[in-house]
Order: sequence, then structure tokens, then C-alpha cells
Amino acid sequence: MAVSEQTVARAASLRDELNRYNHHYYTLDAPLVSDAQYDSLLNELRAIEAEYPELRTPDSPTQRVGSAPLGKFPKVQHPVPMLSLGNAFNADDLAAWRRRAEQIIGTQPMRYTVEPKIDGLAVALTYINGVFSVGATRGNGEIGEDITANLRTIRDVPLRLQPIDGQPLPERIEVRGEVYLPIEAFNQLNERQAHAGEKVFANPRNAAAGSLRQLDSTITASRPLRFFAYAVGPFSGVDLNSQAETLNSLRSYGFSINPDTRLFDDFAAVVDYCHEWMGRRELLSYEVDGVVVKIDDFAMQRELGVVGRDPRWAIAYKFPAREETTTLLNIVINVGRTGKLIPNAVLEPISLGGTTVQHASLHNADYIISRDIRIGDRVVVKRAGDVIPYVIGPIVEARTGNEQPWPAPTFCPTCGQPVEQLADEVDIYCINNACPARLIRSIEHWVSRGAMDIVGMGERQASQFVEMGLIKSIPDIYRLNIASFAGREGYGDRRVANLLNAIEESKQRPLDRVITALGINGVGTVAAVDLARYFRSLPALAQATIEQLTAIDGIGGSTAQSVVDFFSTPANQQLIAELLALGVQAEPGDVAEPQSDRLAGKSFVITGTLPGISREAAQALIEAHGGKVGGSVSKKTNYLLAGDAAGSKLAKAQSLGVIVLSMDELYALLADS
Repeated sequence: MAVSEQTVARAASLRDELNRYNHHYYTLDAPLVSDAQYDSLLNELRAIEAEYPELRTPDSPTQRVGSAPLGKFPKVQHPVPMLSLGNAFNADDLAAWRRRAEQIIGTQPMRYTVEPKIDGLAVALTYINGVFSVGATRGNGEIGEDITANLRTIRDVPLRLQPIDGQPLPERIEVRGEVYLPIEAFNQLNERQAHAGEKVFANPRNAAAGSLRQLDSTITASRPLRFFAYAVGPFSGVDLNSQAETLNSLRSYGFSINPDTRLFDDFAAVVDYCHEWMGRRELLSYEVDGVVVKIDDFAMQRELGVVGRDPRWAIAYKFPAREETTTLLNIVINVGRTGKLIPNAVLEPISLGGTTVQHASLHNADYIISRDIRIGDRVVVKRAGDVIPYVIGPIVEARTGNEQPWPAPTFCPTCGQPVEQLADEVDIYCINNACPARLIRSIEHWVSRGAMDIVGMGERQASQFVEMGLIKSIPDIYRLNIASFAGREGYGDRRVANLLNAIEESKQRPLDRVITALGINGVGTVAAVDLARYFRSLPALAQATIEQLTAIDGIGGSTAQSVVDFFSTPANQQLIAELLALGVQAEPGDVAEPQSDRLAGKSFVITGTLPGISREAAQALIEAHGGKVGGSVSKKTNYLLAGDAAGSKLAKAQSLGVIVLSMDELYALLADS
């Protein structure tokens, strides 16, 4: 059947319109139409192309969904080699690089572009008369692999270049850049891989590389890869004389250019910007491992040339490593206040970000098992926020056969009692209230600043006093006296007097602080204030019903149940009776007020490893400003505060449309309070 001119024109119009909408949505972050309108136009174009396949062009937006699987990737010869970069690690290295350049081109004025060094996969995209023709990996710099079908699926890779007013499109141009996977998308992908029993990726770069090297491009299309253009290879039909001019042209053609690229005339400003970036890397939504400094002028670049495989006109200022590989020597278990068993990695020491790391978090048993992390594995270790190291996963290819799978514990490593895993939870718990490890953690919580605030008693003292047999329960804190420390090394008269005074003073803490110190599941500082105001005494709270508790604004059903369960337990009833008998205040006193109402009425859930702050401290921060913190994500949740290895709570929050915050975004919410 012949194709009418009207149909041909409509197909061309739809392609142009949809490509323009794609550019505004993915590159400019400024959508022109709703998703429904876009989908309607895309479906119309699909229908036309299905009826008239001859109208399907390489630049059609319908080609982003992927195509039939390939048997292998053909090889591509790069017309001009894709070079590597020399490295600088400090200001002296940068200055030495500049001096080497001046030895060749003299001390004439130089301009410099400074660009973030994206930690992804370098690719080269060839456009002929404005249409994307071939896309290849860097490979060995001279020969790469043809991954055109996969690159077509990336939304901010233009299938057709946007014309620049008054200028013809290049006859041929090779655009070079980096394909990367945003950090949030990487975490979601790994979560899906783990739950499906498939291989998890060590880092976003590996995930991007694995996604691009899929023989089935529909798999690539399912992964939210992004692309930043940063250079050109050979080109014809266009005049480009500098890096800054090139980036501006690429932006006009429709490419995403990193917005943090800067042009400098002063070399001292270049060095300052490099240092500034070291403090900004945690604020980015993607991984960077440094910045690239380039002499801007192309004529100077040609004069400087290349030494080995490194251009003399560019250098990478590398950040200290946040990821390293090492050997997992053992997995040890710590027991938390609630009985949660927390696995930690014992590592062969490595230097990570300027710090020697020997221990790292493994999150929970499910994390270890789903990623098949074994004792003896070579593992990838990362420092979250340059503070808290954790194990990302094993390097399976490095296994020798001597690695040992980790058996999830069935008994508490401290007290030897059986452990339990609650329904719908990944954590394993010791349920023995008399467990020494649980007691130590409970003491640490009781004496902490947000609870009873007993100065002079912390983590080390809690462990010592339990090991000495001085404290066998929380009330024993208030039974300590001068005789308790007689003959104890390190406890002189003055130190003992100060400690006993601090303990005595703590008896007068307001009721809300006592409730906080009890460590009732789901009851933080704000909920404790609400409970203290409503019930006015500890005995009254101990008699509260579910109905009374849920009548309080901000106390939900799960928190109410936790309160009732806590006070109905005989051991806790005994605890309260002993505390009262020992003089701990049971009346409201001066109930602490929130610092602000900035988060009043807002419900939060916290997940993952937060940068530079514990979950408990983050919860206290939220509650101090009127917010509520729950344990599970629901439609009523306003915000999910997410750190690294966020897990299933993140996926659920996104499926429900819950706003996901980083710690920096939480601080921004509180900035005016």
C-alpha cells in the first residue's frame, strides 16, 4: 500500500515534536507537555510505523525501547584514539602540570575549563548530517564495541541534533561523553537484583557498564541511564576552536552538559575550584571521582600534543578513594538495645579516604545472604559520606574456592539464647531481656543526652560496670554508691563523687525524658512529650489502653500497641516499680518543648545508612522539630529519609509517591528554624 504524503508528513512532524519534548524533559528539565500527552503522540507514531515500516527512521523516538537481542557486539575502530588522562592528587601536582605545558607553549595567557569527572563509562557517538549513526564504547582507546542499539535507549542521547539558529548542522561529528547511572537509580537496581536472586553491582559505574553491554537492548532500556557530553572527536562542516565553545555548541545541539563546568582565566581559581569540589561530591546525585582540568584553546591543545596515551593539555585531579577492595576476614555480631543482631565486617586493613579501615557495616543478615557475601571474599568497601564504611558486595570473579558462606545466627552470640526473625522484617533479634549485650546497649541509651543525661557514664563505663557485676539491670544504676567503687582502678574519690552526683541529679529529669529513656519501640522524644502531657505520670501511662493512646494526636496504632505491650510485660512492670522506689521522678515536671514546629504534622520513616549521623540522632532531630518517626512506609508517610543501602522501604516509598529526602534536604527543611 502506497504511503500518502499526508502520512509521511505526519510521521515526520511527530518525530520532530517528540524529540523536542524529549530534549526539554530530559536535558533542560523543563517539560512542555504532560506525560499523557506525550504518550498519546508516541502511540500515534508507533501505529503509523507499524503500518508503514518504511517510515521508521533511526532518529525516531520509538527506537528507544530496544531491539532484538544481538549475538555479539561488532568492533568499531575509533578514527582518533580516545585518550586516557594523567592524574594529579594535590595542588603541587596541578602546578607541575601547568609548568610542563608552559615549557612547550611559553607563558602566554591560558584559559582553563574545569569539569566534574563522572564515574561512568566513556562512549563515542557519531552523527552524520545530524542523525545518530553509530555509538561505541571506549574499549582500549583505539577499538571499541558497537553498542548503538543500547545507546539509542538513553533518553538524553539525542537521536537527531537540534539545529543552531543560522548555522548548518555538522556533516559529521563524533561526540564523546560519559554514560552513568544516578545513585538513587543504582540503589533501586541493586535492590531489584538482590530480591530476584541475581548479581548485584559493586558500584554505579559497574552497573552502567553492565547495562550498556547487554546483548538485549530492551534490558538496557529498562535501566535509567543518563549521559553527559564533554568533548568531540573528529568533526567536519562546523567550526569549533575551544573547549568552552564546543560545550556550548553541544548544549545547543541537544546534549546534557554538566552544569558545574566552569571556565577560568586564573590558575589559582582553578585550584580553588578543585578543592571546593572535594567538599561537594556528597551533594551530587551521581558519582564523581575527581575533576578534569583542560587548557581551553584547541590551537594550544594541538601544539601541546600527547605523551604516551595522555594529552599534555588535560589532567584529572583525583579525589581520595571512597571505594577500595580488600579481604573480608570475618563477620562478627553486635547486639543492640532492642536485641537486634547487627553484623559487622572484619577487614584486612585498607586506606580509604585517608583513614585506615578495618571494620565496616554489613547492615543485616538479609543483606549478606542476598548478596552472597562470604568470609574470605575480596569485597568492595565504600565510605558513606566519607564517614561510615560499609561492604557493597563481593568480587565473585576473584574467588578461589576457599571462601566460606556465612551462616545466619540461630543463637545470640552473647547470651547463647535462640534468636527470632519477625515477619516482614530483615533483622534478627535476641529476645532474651537478660542478655548482657542488650543490657549494655540499654544502659548506653538510658544515660544518653536525649534521655537521662548522666554525665560521666557512657559506652565504655556501661560495658565496664556490667563486666564488673556492678549493674545487672537499669535500676542498679541508682544503687551505685561509694562502696561500689572501692579498690576499683581509675575510680578515685573525685571521679566517683561526680558520677554519683550526676546519677542523683538524673532522678529529677522530666517525665518525658524518663519515657524516652525506657526505649519503648516507636516512642521518640516528641511522642514521649505527648505521652507525658496527656498521662501526667508513669503509673497512669502504664495503665493506658489502645483507645486512650490513639486518641492522642500523632500516636498511631503501632506505637500505641508498643506502649501497651511494654507495660504489660512483667519484667518491665518490675523495672518501673524499682525505678519509682529508687526515687526516679514519675511526675510530669517541666516537660521539654520542641525546638520548633517546622515539621509539625509530618510523618517520617528513616532507612539506610545516613552520612555522618546515626538513625537515632536523625530521629531525635526530626522529633525536636515536631515531626513523627514511624517504622514502616505507608500512604500516610510524608517523607522517607534515605541513606545508602536504603532497601525495600525506598522502593515502597517511590511506588506510593512518598517524598524521599537526603540528610542535606532535611537540613534544608529546617534551615529557617
